[in-house]
Amino acid sequence: MNQDKLKQIEQWTNDHHYDFTYISDPKNIEYLTGYYTDPHERIFALIVFPDHDPLIFAPQLEVEDIQKSGWSFDVDGYLDHQNPWRMIAKDVEQRVHEPHHAALEKSSMQFPVHNFEALAGALSHVTFDGDVSNLLEQMRLIKTPEELKELAAAGKEADFAMRTGWHSVKPGVSETKIAADLQYALMKRGVMEMSFGTLVQAGKHASEPHSVAGNNKVGNDELVLFDLGTMHNGYASDTSRTVAVGHPDDKKLDIYKTVQAAQLKAMDFCKPGITAEELDHCARKVIDDAGYGKYFIHRLGHGIGLGTHEYPSIMQGNKMVLKPGMCFSIEPGIYVPGVAGVRIEDCVHVTENGCEPFTHNTKDLTYVDK
Repeated sequence: MNQDKLKQIEQWTNDHHYDFTYISDPKNIEYLTGYYTDPHERIFALIVFPDHDPLIFAPQLEVEDIQKSGWSFDVDGYLDHQNPWRMIAKDVEQRVHEPHHAALEKSSMQFPVHNFEALAGALSHVTFDGDVSNLLEQMRLIKTPEELKELAAAGKEADFAMRTGWHSVKPGVSETKIAADLQYALMKRGVMEMSFGTLVQAGKHASEPHSVAGNNKVGNDELVLFDLGTMHNGYASDTSRTVAVGHPDDKKLDIYKTVQAAQLKAMDFCKPGITAEELDHCARKVIDDAGYGKYFIHRLGHGIGLGTHEYPSIMQGNKMVLKPGMCFSIEPGIYVPGVAGVRIEDCVHVTENGCEPFTHNTKDLTYVDK
């Protein structure tokens, strides 16, 4: 639990004259309390008041774990047959006499419309006119030294997984077999959670950037794209590399060299004071100049932290100025349908005069069958 972070939400709630702030995104709750769970369809919320201690509202089956986690304030648990919204309304009204205004995370994808309607219905006299989303995004944007250590540890796990996967690549082996091998190796080291579904994409399959590992088998003289990450104490890693089998033709090698040049250029250019848009442009220009611009079909990068994708977004149009402590991916890619897909990705943190990656595997083209 981080008292200082909670105090920021409490102060913000008071400064904006809200009677309470309702937070339901599990990653935001983890950031503020140190406790994470995926509630699935159940209701899980942190309620912060300006003049009272905060409260966690959770399924009864989570209550003991929350209390053991170091949370020192109230926890209200509910059973599946109970109406959670009426219980939340009662919790609020016990602490605030006639509440009228409240805030919540309006940009959260973890708070569906029907949940909002149920909450608003139980507290029909309350207007939910506040949005705490931006404050939470800004708080999570700059990582602390402790957070950077966790991200670095996650990066080491991802590097190991990547190298392990390379050893499984040979003609005739399926993408799913390669993914299973690297994930099993991680489990034997005590790493139980990937940050997202592992991508192993052989040959033409790699031209579909977000297509997961399937029954497609590695062929001769082609490229194989890996994209993977792990979770370490709640913090994510994310890295991509593309390797070679046999003797890929000159077209594929040219695509690889172009992506490599773009990624290295962006890594060298990344520093405080430039904008996210300028960093995206730096890599994109290399690919444009090589004639592959129309095949670079996504932003340069996304934020990393408790979430695999969070702020900032490194893309065209984002004029956010980069600052020390910001963490994000640098991942240019070229995806030519029917030919190949190549992506090279490292997540980095901005330092005082540049950036440092969390992952360190070679970016030179690795021929895995030699």
